[in-house]
Amino acid sequence: MRPNQGLLIMKTISLTNLAIALLPGMIVIGILYKWSLDYRQAIYAFFRMISQLLIIGHVLVFIFNLKNPLLILSILTVMILVSSWIALGAIKGNRKKLYIRAFFSLLIGGGFVLFLVIKWVLQLTPWYTPQYIIPLAGMIFANSMNSISLAAERLQSELEQNKPFKEARGIAFRASIIPITNALFAVGLVSLPGMMTGQILSGITPFIAARYQIMVMCMIYGSAGISAACFLSTADSLSNSHV
Repeated sequence: MRPNQGLLIMKTISLTNLAIALLPGMIVIGILYKWSLDYRQAIYAFFRMISQLLIIGHVLVFIFNLKNPLLILSILTVMILVSSWIALGAIKGNRKKLYIRAFFSLLIGGGFVLFLVIKWVLQLTPWYTPQYIIPLAGMIFANSMNSISLAAERLQSELEQNKPFKEARGIAFRASIIPITNALFAVGLVSLPGMMTGQILSGITPFIAARYQIMVMCMIYGSAGISAACFLSTADSLSNSHV
């Protein structure tokens, strides 16, 4: 299947049937209430999730129909700006000072991989086809963000134990890619990831879906590793202040 060919239409879930999917979550909320735990936070989380997804659904329909390259670039920029800030959430102090480093690490690692995928792997025409570039960018920047977050937190922890910077950097880098490395081992045996599952549900042959999933696993592993390496390689000047 060529990238720009249309996917088969998936079966529409009615609102009544969708409500059934909420039942397991409601059971968990009931348990929280019964055990005198914070069930209100869970209710709020469900409300946020539903509201956010409904809103983004309408927004994406608008974006997909508009197909404006400047709008797509603006969205990608916002993704990087927000993910750079979130990535440093576990850092004690120096968050603003490290923000620029996180931003450029995401831009280099995630941007390079995204360009490689849309230009040479999928060969999208036009390159800013929103149905592809926005979901792919979301996966790339989200995984890169998590990798930087793990790297920064672990680097700070190791430096606080007075480890030499190079040793601390190596430990932090290995820690930052543990989740995606585990995902490489588990895919196909323990789990069928989101993209592959979605394509199979939409009627795409599993052989084609597997190729797309291989692409996804390669791009998120590469972007996560490169972004973390970029961040850690520029953090040596802060080693004396424990990042």
